[in-house]
Amino acid sequence: MRRPDPSSHPHRSARIPIWQLALLGLWRAVQGSVHPLQRMWRSRDAIDGYALVHFASVAGDALLAIALADSVFFSLPVDESRLKVAAYLAFTMLPLALAGPLLVPVLDRTGPRRAVTVLAAAGRAAIALALAPRLGTALLFPLALGILVLSKVHAITKNGLTMAYASREEGLMRANARLGRIAVAGAIVAAPFGFLFLKIWGGAGPIYLAAIAWTAAATLTLRLPQPSAKGGPPTSLGPRGRVPSLTGPAIGAIGLRAAAGFLLFLAAFALRTADVSPAGFALVAGAAVLGGFVADLVAPRLPTDTREEAVVIACVSAACVGALLAARLYGLPLATLYAFLAGAATEFGRLAFQSLMQRAAPEGALGRVFVRYEVFFQLAWVAGAFVPALLPIDFRFGILLLAAFYGVLGAAYAWRFRQRRRDDRAAGSL
Repeated sequence: MRRPDPSSHPHRSARIPIWQLALLGLWRAVQGSVHPLQRMWRSRDAIDGYALVHFASVAGDALLAIALADSVFFSLPVDESRLKVAAYLAFTMLPLALAGPLLVPVLDRTGPRRAVTVLAAAGRAAIALALAPRLGTALLFPLALGILVLSKVHAITKNGLTMAYASREEGLMRANARLGRIAVAGAIVAAPFGFLFLKIWGGAGPIYLAAIAWTAAATLTLRLPQPSAKGGPPTSLGPRGRVPSLTGPAIGAIGLRAAAGFLLFLAAFALRTADVSPAGFALVAGAAVLGGFVADLVAPRLPTDTREEAVVIACVSAACVGALLAARLYGLPLATLYAFLAGAATEFGRLAFQSLMQRAAPEGALGRVFVRYEVFFQLAWVAGAFVPALLPIDFRFGILLLAAFYGVLGAAYAWRFRQRRRDDRAAGSL
């Protein structure tokens, strides 16, 4: 008697090859990303149009990072890669020093901000086309520096355009959080294509793809309306764009940025020394990105009367507790978990300070204010990253240093916050 074919049984489905399931999952992911992009394309809201620009810009930055990581970090021995990474970090301190003074007079006025964004995206695309065939030459760092300069131009201009395009109903915190989510989505969507192009064409592949992304960003910027000035309450402005009311929050936000740079390179070199594969490092870095994405999801749901200063204090405290746990129970799973927590804390702090800065900066001095604090943030991140990049610090010892830093930072910020509230009450009683 002939046996029935199991595959023909009505309650049993044929086995699907794994590669088909992987392609199906990738297709679903692309579909899930395309629908929100289509909605933003059709939207008449200016902040939606700018979100598309930011998506393309960040996607290009992520593709460049993939190419440079393969060329500078993973392809060299640990000691040699330390020197290369330190040199790269030194170069990253130059962009704002070069671009900042040039941007101030332009950003102090509302009109040219859109044109600056177009030029920054188009310039990155042109330099990327020149960089792609020259990754192994001495032109790598000068050309990468040019792209970094223009990336910082985009980052600084973004503050002014967000302020101009955000609706009063949405508010700055929600608008900044939405752009943060868009940034994470851009990096996540670009990463698989970047790694695919890296496997097929080497480091030049992702850079050519980045040039396409930046060209799209420049083209999409042309669809945006001219930004209009939004006047706010008068704010006292100190020398070189210093806003006295931002001094306390800036301490917490700058400290979080320095700690983020320290943690990223501490984990990177610790994983390399332990012979962890690039996939392990990608897991830790991806957890930090995911933490920032979760912060961008949660921030808009905070009560509207939540003080940004309180958010910064909570972020520093949570990061300190997480550092102590990570030092006690070291391992790749806990390092991944802590990277998630640190990424969320850093993003919460960034959103809180960014909203405060955009609200406190007077319209006629936006350039000075944004450049001043962006320079501080960049220098803090690089200074934090320099320590583990140059010194062979043990991971546990580095995490304990980080926990102590968070503790001192939180105490100093809380003291400053309490002192300012006391001064405000004294001024109000007069």
